[in-house]
Amino acid sequence: MNSQLPIISRRQMLRSTACGFSYLAAAGMAQRESYATVANPLSPREPEFTPRAKRVIFLFMQGGPSHVDTFDYKPMLAEKDGQKLVFDDARVLAKTRKITKHRVFKSPWRFRQHGESGAHVSDLFPHIAQHVDDLCFLKGMHTDGVAHGPATLFMHTGSINLVRPSVGSWVLYGLGTENQNLPGFVSIQPSMGNGGPRNYSNAFLPAAFQGTAVGRAGTPAKDVKMRDLVNPARTTAEQRRQFELLRAINAEQIRDRAGDDKLEAVISSYELAWRMQHHAPGLFDFRQEPQHIKDLYGIDQPHTDDFGRQCLMARRMAEAGVRYIQVNYGDNTNNPRWDQHSNLHQHRDHALNTDQPIAGLLTDLKQRGLLEDTLVWWGAEFGRTPYAQQNGTGRDHNPDGFTMFLAGGGVKPGFSYGGTDEFGHHAVEGRVHMHDWHATLLHLLGIDHKKLTYTHDGRPFRLTDVHGRVIRDIMA
Repeated sequence: MNSQLPIISRRQMLRSTACGFSYLAAAGMAQRESYATVANPLSPREPEFTPRAKRVIFLFMQGGPSHVDTFDYKPMLAEKDGQKLVFDDARVLAKTRKITKHRVFKSPWRFRQHGESGAHVSDLFPHIAQHVDDLCFLKGMHTDGVAHGPATLFMHTGSINLVRPSVGSWVLYGLGTENQNLPGFVSIQPSMGNGGPRNYSNAFLPAAFQGTAVGRAGTPAKDVKMRDLVNPARTTAEQRRQFELLRAINAEQIRDRAGDDKLEAVISSYELAWRMQHHAPGLFDFRQEPQHIKDLYGIDQPHTDDFGRQCLMARRMAEAGVRYIQVNYGDNTNNPRWDQHSNLHQHRDHALNTDQPIAGLLTDLKQRGLLEDTLVWWGAEFGRTPYAQQNGTGRDHNPDGFTMFLAGGGVKPGFSYGGTDEFGHHAVEGRVHMHDWHATLLHLLGIDHKKLTYTHDGRPFRLTDVHGRVIRDIMA
């Protein structure tokens, strides 16, 4: 034995090895009572004022469903069908540099009035139509961006071309999460196109507020799960012992690098990963769900199984306390699902896939008492034109007027706000810009959009930038 070797204390050993091992903490973390290396940035925070909603479920219809074929009834389209008229369309003018006449295109589907509110819904959505007295329609929506990529980014982040945090990240940053054993912001089967990960990114917010993607568009929902939750190589006792060592290493690292929010976020995320091993798998196990609930969502049925599973996941996450849940109906192609520039009849297929699952989600939330404090938001990046594109059988993009609907979370049920012109082309009354909707969404959660700020590179940022007004007329 060489007696000249220096004696290294345990503290020195931990300090010298901390850099090498602190980022290995995901291998095993203890239950909540066992971890105390850093303050948890996802701990729930009190809202600024009494909220109407505690959580959000966003049903994203990628590609832009046609509002004049779904929820915005325009008899003028049938009256003028086939006529060539001039439409004030900035998108076409920018492309052609000339005023062009377009052929008015009536809806292929019949509209009917439903419920006590008498809301018009086309035959595309017979199941959602049964819930109109729970819905709040925003029919004067307008937004920035005429192509899918910019408009989708704007819907998710409030910016067309800059890297900004997504809505879910801002919500998580402002409120934290109710369940410390699950992510606070989840995007179910997101698309890799038209913004891709930026649509659920934390951008310059601390890393802890990044959205967690579950699955991806184009993969069957029945195969969706959170990867790498189980460590089959070690027993629970072995992982516990490993945790105790890593916990000590991380504690030393934090002492030496106090205020390093990136390191703290990494450690917190690894600790969350450990806790998720015990809680997350159950979210995707539908075996305990009674058959009548599966039938409600259309699970195991040819057209509705996939999106039905996504919607049931969303309900289970909402019930478990996940703060912001996005359910994506999309794909990874250059032509998103609802993007019918030709063959508008494909809307029938997409409606068939989503109508029953969405109605099932609304029913399920309501019967469990969750709809009261869950804000359900259905919408897309824009709507579609009232005329046939290139005199064909489809419709072009329309950011100047479209419809979204809401349910629960403090909005007026059986209510319609705003409207488009007689053709459904431009929002002309009760106009709601996407910035206004973001401001209103935050308000329903108890957050003042003007005060939810984060300073980056010396400049304060917020979701609504320097814009946005709260639409109080839609609040119950």
